[in-house]
Formats: sequence, C-alpha cells, structure tokens
Amino acid sequence: MQFKHPELLYALFLLLIPVIIHLFQLRKFQKIDFTNVAFLKRVTIETRKSSQIKKWLVLMTRLLLLACIIFAFAQPFTSKKSNFNTKQETVIYLDNSFSMQIKGNNGELLKRAIQDIIANTSEDETFSILTNDKTFRNTTIKAIKNDLLQLNYTANSLTPEAALLKSKTLFSKQKDVLKNLIFISDFQQSESNFTLKTDSITQYHFVKLNPVNNNNTAIDSAYISERNTTAITLNVILKNSGKTIDNLPISLYNNDKLIAKTSVSIANTAETTFSLPVNEVINGKITIEDAGLQFDNTLYFNINEPSKINVLVINDTDDDFLQRIYTNDEFNYTSVLENQLNYNDIDKQQLIILNELNNIPNALIAALKSFSSQGGSLLIIPSNEANLNSYNALLSHFGSNLNALVNAEKRITKIKYAHPLYNNGVFEKQVTNFQYPVSNNFYTMSSNNAAVALEYEDGKPFLFSNNATYIFTSSLQKDHSNFKRSPLIVPTLYNIGKFSLKFPKLYYTIGANNTFDIVTTLQQDDILALVKDDISIIPRQQYFNNKVVITTSETPNKAHIYGVLNNKETLKKVSYNYDRKESNLNYMTLAPANNLTLSDSIAEIFDNIKSDTKVNALWKWFVIFALAFLIIEMGILKYFK
Repeated sequence: MQFKHPELLYALFLLLIPVIIHLFQLRKFQKIDFTNVAFLKRVTIETRKSSQIKKWLVLMTRLLLLACIIFAFAQPFTSKKSNFNTKQETVIYLDNSFSMQIKGNNGELLKRAIQDIIANTSEDETFSILTNDKTFRNTTIKAIKNDLLQLNYTANSLTPEAALLKSKTLFSKQKDVLKNLIFISDFQQSESNFTLKTDSITQYHFVKLNPVNNNNTAIDSAYISERNTTAITLNVILKNSGKTIDNLPISLYNNDKLIAKTSVSIANTAETTFSLPVNEVINGKITIEDAGLQFDNTLYFNINEPSKINVLVINDTDDDFLQRIYTNDEFNYTSVLENQLNYNDIDKQQLIILNELNNIPNALIAALKSFSSQGGSLLIIPSNEANLNSYNALLSHFGSNLNALVNAEKRITKIKYAHPLYNNGVFEKQVTNFQYPVSNNFYTMSSNNAAVALEYEDGKPFLFSNNATYIFTSSLQKDHSNFKRSPLIVPTLYNIGKFSLKFPKLYYTIGANNTFDIVTTLQQDDILALVKDDISIIPRQQYFNNKVVITTSETPNKAHIYGVLNNKETLKKVSYNYDRKESNLNYMTLAPANNLTLSDSIAEIFDNIKSDTKVNALWKWFVIFALAFLIIEMGILKYFK
C-alpha cells in the first residue's frame, strides 16, 4: 500500500493525546460520607469496573475513527507497478500490408484489428499510431476513428525492423517516461531473420494475428515466351499455398472484354499459356477467383503498338554483320560513310555506331558529345589504324582513353554476367568453358568509371561501358579478331541496341525502381502524366531531344493500366501490379525476450497495460471504516451501561 499524501500520516501522533489523558485519569471525584461504608465500597467498585471497560471501548473506537480519517486524507492506494506515477506514452504500429487481407476468426485481420483498437481505447486517451503509409502523432481515437475505419491496404510494406525503427521515432525525448510500443501484425516471414533488440526504457507488446488457414492462390507473373509472324505466346505462372486445387479457372481480358479462358490444376506452382494476336494493342488483365488474398487475383499487362529503334552506323568499313543483327522488324537501320554524314540526322537517333573510323572529325566529336548528353547511346568499334588523338578527344568526355596498340594474340575468356548486357536472361547458366573468341591485337585503355562486360584472359577489357557508351578495345575485322563468328556477338550488340531505348515493359511492380522511355517531342512547359480515370500522377521525368525518361517507384500505388498522357494525347500505356511477396503466407515464430509481451489478442494487451498501471484507490474504504467506527462508538455510548 502506498499514499498519495504520506506527509499527512504525521497526524497519527496526535492519537497519543487521548491515550495519555485516559491513562492518567485526569478527572477528579468528589468525596461524600455515608453511614454504611461497606455497602458504598461495593457499589463504587462495580461502577468503576464497568466504567473502565466502556471508556476503553470508546477510546479504541475513537482512535480507530480518527486513524481512518487520517488515512483517508492521505489517500492510500495499491498499484501493480512501482512506477505508477510515471508519465506514459503509447505508440501503436498497425500493419496494413496486403497479407492482412487474409481472414481470421472474426473476418479480415486488418479490419478486426481496427475494431479492437477502437473498442479498447478510451476516446480521450492520447497516443500515436502509424501504419505502413500513414502516421498519426499524439492523437486520440475520437479524432482518427473515421480515418482508421477507412484505412486501406497498401503495397508499401515495412520489414519488422523498419517498422520498429519508425515507431520509436514517435516517442518523445523525455526521460522518466514509461514507453509502451504495441506492434500489431501477422508477422509474415521476411527474407531476413528478425531479432528484437529490447531496451530498458521501452515495453514491447507484440500482437500476432493468426489466420484461420494459409490457403491462397496467386497469379505470380507473366512473360512473353515466343513471338512469330502470326501470334504472341503469353505464359502465366501461378503459385499456391495450402490445399491442392483441381480446376482453377483463369480468364484473360483485353480492354475489359473476355478474350480467352482456361483452367489449371495446381498444388504448388502451375503455368499456362495464352495466344495473342500480333500487331494488336493489348490492354490486358488476367484474373482468377480465390477466397484467400484478393490483391494477387489480378495481373495487369499491356502490349503497345510496336515501335522501332533508330540506329545510325557511321562506317569506314563493311557493316554487313551489323545489318544482320539490327533487322528491320525492330530497328530503323541507317548506314552512311563518315564523309557523307548529315549531322542533322544525329539528334533523331537512339544508337550511333562508329564502325572502325580511322579518324573522328572535330565536328563529329562535338555532335556526339551533345548526343550523349541528351541520353543517346554510343557504340565505338576502333579501327586498327585509329588516330588516337581524335579518339581520345571523344573518349575523354566519358573518362576513358585508348593507349598504344598491342600486337599479341589473346583469348576473350571472361563474361561479366552481372553487367546489364548479360544479366537479363541471355544465359540460362554461367559458363566458364566455351569456344573463346580471339583478338590478334588490341588497344590498352584507362578509364575512371569503366564497367567491364568482356575481358581477356589477363583481365584487361575487351568491351567496357560508361553509362550508355560502349567501347571495344579491338577491331572486329576478321584479320584482327574472330569475335564476329562468336555466339556472343548477337546478344551483345542486340542488347546494346535494345537498351538504347527502354520501351515500357509488359508490366512494372509497384515499389520497385522502374524506368522507361517515351519517344516524343515536348513543347515548353509540357509535362507527361500517368492517368487512370480520376487518378493523375506526375512522375519524375527527364526530357531529352527526342524522348522523355520516366522513373517511378512508390507511385502509382494502385495496380492498374495507366495512360502516359501529354495534355490529352495518350502516347503509351503502362501497367503496374502489386509486389507478390505479400502472397507468401509463411509466418515468423516469435521468441520471448525481456520487456516483451507476446499475445494473439489486442484486447488482452490493452488490458495488461491498463492493469500494470492501474491505481486501486483505498480512501473510500477508510471513510467507510470511519463511519462504521462512529456508529460503533455511538452504540457503545447509548447501549453500554
């Protein structure tokens, strides 16, 4: 038992005064003579005995009465925690990622959690609450009740570590504050193991919400596996957790019109294909019906009208091998001699190839520097008789230099599989033993920011890049190298061409860093926007001479097909889908730790916090006891003879 005003307990010493008075019998009796002394003594003795008992009882009741009054004014209480009078702060993290769509015993986990928070928080209690995409600091349930009831799921999920770190920032910097952090989530298994690092100033309360079952089927991804003159083959991959499904319908829509339907049986994974027409714009949607998570039942994609990449080859030698790679179905291929070049054509290109020029004129150097600065791609194949001064006047713009020509045979033995040219599915597996191409002579080079794609056996570069500029260190003529006959030349040069203009992909993932190019010419103050119905988003964009580079990450935040608009003109369509990592319904096993409370009930956690700091006031009991002793005293005085 503790006291709110313990200083009042000093008044208990005043209780000694009536005790002292009683013990010293300060009252004096008057002496009266009687003839029958023996009888008088007997009566006096009996009266004194009964009087003494009554006085002791009255004294005790009065002392207890006064003591209870003193205790009542001192306001005694009991508390489970010794730091009952410490100021408290409460921060609640509520996971609203898509995995919280799964159903628990009382409906969707997120919706049930919101109802429990509202039901277990008093209207005027101040606390802070955050989700994966919203933060409410120092608020009350009365102020944010409608916001919580309208809370939507988000693709911007946080790892437990990130959520805890963000939650702690909502606590004040004050010392001697009892901090309660309530973490409400399904604790979905993440790529990294989660270990809670507790501290002495924060009490952690983890509420792990459990689904009824882990059954869920998701459209995982889609890709184009084949293109020919008559059809496009679209492959769709599905993943399943829980019970095996024997006949799952899959529907394919174009502009919300059903164009194909099939079904699959699926235990863990399954794959099916659809055939799409060639040279037709497809604004596609693939759907399934599943009672588990809803966000992964739809996958949007689009196939835009085919566009070609402009490739300009400036020659001093034969370019047949380039024409065979940059075919007319994907590229607008133009080949000119250096002395016949129309400089006005340079800004219209996406890729310019210098094919073994002996000398690079100053005018061309200036034009190529400007072209590169405007986002153009450049491929340099040096001549064996190159004027290094003219070459280096251009290459110095990219932080590189070609040095002396070395006449020595070397094999090209190392492929840098992490290089962008080769990390996009060119190779099914990494190979170390293949038919190595050979160079009979090569230029040594120096570079500040070179990303090597192909290496000689001694580690020197055969092909390297700096941003969108690619440089061979050897002539590709058959007298100097057999690289033209190597299988490597096709994916290498083809990808250099394809990377010079990044057409929108089949679809993009919300939350990832996505970049694509839109070929257009903008007027002053024009700006591109991503538009779907009443949603209009202005993405990050960079304008060059003949294209706009668009970059997105967190926005748009809703899966759908968006039009890329310049004013009211639709230039392209791009599709965005939610990240499928939330489809994985595997969960963490939480381990006990200091200052950590584990539960599967939000109500239980709130009750524990309240009981830990609840003050049981006892002053009313002492008032009741005082009244009782007063009644007892009155009874003694009235009825005790």
